[in-house]
Amino acid sequence: MKTSEIKFTVSLDENKLPVKIDWNASDANEESSCKSLMISLWDANENNTLRIDLWTKDMTVDEMKQFYHQCLLSMADTFDSATGETEAAKEMRTFAQHFGEKMELITKNNS
Repeated sequence: MKTSEIKFTVSLDENKLPVKIDWNASDANEESSCKSLMISLWDANENNTLRIDLWTKDMTVDEMKQFYHQCLLSMADTFDSATGETEAAKEMRTFAQHFGEKMELITKNNS
């Protein structure tokens, strides 16, 4: 069985706030940086979701709004492909549309 590893390295300031997030994957030959990450894990023993949400001090509010909007759309796509619940995924995309409009990330959809 092949295994792959994804590694995150978080540099913290004196107040233990993230200032830099680097990551790499064992299948890739380069390291990359990001300003924010969300990791959700399903704990089958507890039937509960564990989460790690981190963002660097230099991530702007506008970048965070865009990040959340894109995560909402991505979750809808993943939910659709993982469960086949297309109607529920459509509702999630509708919410993402409203969120994007409210945050002034996208224009109002008049359809």
